[in-house]
Amino acid sequence: MSWLLPLLVAVPLLGAALTAATDHVLPRHVKDLIGIAAAGTTCAFGILVMLRSEQGDVVHWFGGWHPHGGVALGIDFVADPLSAALAALVGGIVLVALVFSWAYLEEAALLFDTLMLVCCAAMCGFALSGDLFNMFVWLELMGVAAYALTGFEVKEIGPLQGAVNFAIVNGIGGYLIVIGIALAYARTGALNLAQIGVTLTTGGGRGLVVVAMTLVVCGFLCKAAVVPFHLWLADAYAVAPAPVCAVFAAVMTDIGLLGVARVYWTVFSHPFAAHAPAVGDVLLALGIATALLGGVMAFLQRHLKRMLAYSVTCHIGIMLAGIGLLVPAGLAGTADLLLAHALLVAGLFLATGVLLALLRSVDELQLYGKGRRVRWLAALWFGAALGLAGPPYVGVWAGHALIDEAASGRPWIPPLLWIAGALASASLLRAGVRVFLGRGAERDPLLSPEMREQPPGRGTRLAILAPATAVTVVLGLLVSVVPGLTQRTEEAAARFSDRAAYASLVLRGAAAPHTAPLPFALEPTSLESVLYGIGAVLLAAALAAFGLVRPQLGGIPLLVAPARAVKAVHSGVIGDYVMWLTVGTAAIGGIWAVALR
Repeated sequence: MSWLLPLLVAVPLLGAALTAATDHVLPRHVKDLIGIAAAGTTCAFGILVMLRSEQGDVVHWFGGWHPHGGVALGIDFVADPLSAALAALVGGIVLVALVFSWAYLEEAALLFDTLMLVCCAAMCGFALSGDLFNMFVWLELMGVAAYALTGFEVKEIGPLQGAVNFAIVNGIGGYLIVIGIALAYARTGALNLAQIGVTLTTGGGRGLVVVAMTLVVCGFLCKAAVVPFHLWLADAYAVAPAPVCAVFAAVMTDIGLLGVARVYWTVFSHPFAAHAPAVGDVLLALGIATALLGGVMAFLQRHLKRMLAYSVTCHIGIMLAGIGLLVPAGLAGTADLLLAHALLVAGLFLATGVLLALLRSVDELQLYGKGRRVRWLAALWFGAALGLAGPPYVGVWAGHALIDEAASGRPWIPPLLWIAGALASASLLRAGVRVFLGRGAERDPLLSPEMREQPPGRGTRLAILAPATAVTVVLGLLVSVVPGLTQRTEEAAARFSDRAAYASLVLRGAAAPHTAPLPFALEPTSLESVLYGIGAVLLAAALAAFGLVRPQLGGIPLLVAPARAVKAVHSGVIGDYVMWLTVGTAAIGGIWAVALR
């Protein structure tokens, strides 16, 4: 089965090469079918690898260069259930995006499929890579394709500005990663993740290791758009085409979180085992800050794609908080939440594409009442918005519940995370009421204005756009009631965080003993999580109602100053973004330098 691992990268790359080579030869629909087939095959292979990895992690050594004497000589792919599931999810989301774009983008959109498939291959390669430097390579390949996709509408200034901001911040993040890799290599003489982790079990060079971890982790946090590295995200997501945003929001940003989890548990968990709370508390604080700030910023937007971008930031923070707890249950909660969030937010971005195609705008206030005739889209929008709040057994609830369980010793964490999610959902509910029901104030000076977006030039083919959007949203709503999912993510998270077992498998071929078959049943949960879910939905509804009537109630001066202050940080000026990136890296490094001595 290990031969399937390289195909998860080879298939989309071959599809990309074929669509590029035949760009001026084959008809548009034939090239689209090639891209769709490549993405669908990648998704299918990912599912097969995921099912096989439940019996034990799968390792593939390129060129047959296996370890000798416990020393890695070659480059490997390693598929555990979490990384294989992420590769399958990447293929599935890209598949839906390509199907959607078939009916959405005009004929002149050359090389779109090629760039999407390159991005797909790079994300799969990153998820499976067992080599630290190759993780960096896949990340940069993904970035190159993503920058081009963000600025795809080259005749408009907005996409170009968003792409430049995206490229500069993430380019600096990549530079941090490669310097951190160089320091880790200087200390260990290895690039293989398992080999580095084993070498660091011996003492010495702690200061160098702290700096290496800081740079690598901060680089991944840039990719994940975690506060204060998040400023580029809304600029990019607000201007990219809707199917591109669906891929970015659903899986590309989450790749950075996988990088943080992978390098901590595989490489740095042993040397800092005695100081694990110091590492985890920093990640936890960053996650909570990201979640709350993302929720607040989402509530201050009127441009639907920018609103969704900050909603993504909010949920990235919640997922990082789950990782920051540094226990398998927290990681399992992040995995469940990632799956539901990916499907729901992808569906919401596709829904904005439908709104743009039908109604020629994605501005909440300009669309006031114009969506009344699109009832099916209204149902999907409200369903996805509520799913992101996490009512019991709907949408992201199962992931939230696992994170609640992991944070049982710190009861202040779950309420903050549920409140953040409620803020993000409230903005979507408020927008939905204005757009689809025509209720609430028609003007709100507190919300940020946004430049107009050019509608797609290919017309409206609802026979394709509607099913693609509906399937994605419905699947996201059902994640929390998939029998056996929670048990499998908990088992997968426990294996993911077992550094010794990972190293033994990769370096010595010692497979872990088989576990008993897991049941297909819904796992019982705590009453607290049920109450939190209900409370989050009620809070989201209350905040949405407040947002609808607030302009009519007066009292705007009380909110203007704080709103302007938080908006001023998100200035759109790339120099400010780089400054915050530098300050954030220095602050994290300083805290860890003191705490991990």
